[in-house]
Amino acid sequence: MNPVTRTALLLFAVIALTACAPTGSGATPTQVPIEVVKTDGSDVGRLTLSASAAGRLGIETAAIAEQRIDGVDRTVMPYTALLYDADGSTWAYTNPEGLLFVREAVTVERIEGDLAILRAGPALSTLVVTVGGAELWGAEHGVGGGH
Repeated sequence: MNPVTRTALLLFAVIALTACAPTGSGATPTQVPIEVVKTDGSDVGRLTLSASAAGRLGIETAAIAEQRIDGVDRTVMPYTALLYDADGSTWAYTNPEGLLFVREAVTVERIEGDLAILRAGPALSTLVVTVGGAELWGAEHGVGGGH
């Protein structure tokens, strides 16, 4: 093998190995960035994020609210909190406490501007994820894997 080929292969191996190494982000090999626990009898998971994972994802939340629309009080959430699965069902990630996130089914009456008007879903004042929901979905369903 000539020296140029050997150097190129060595460089490739170093790059490949360092791509899977822990970074200086504060995560240790024993610290799991996102822990997913499925609840018994359900495919819905409870996701607990490390502080560094939450920071990297840039998670933002907003509260489920009541708003008067066309003279009627309606339960609403930001449209950005709405997620669709492969069969068209609608979901939102709630944030019941700290760094815990739980996917909850929502029934949408209609979309109006930047609001999803709900028929059913989380209770008023429940926090829902408005930024980072797709990443939580991927983590819950094993999309993106990791090294």
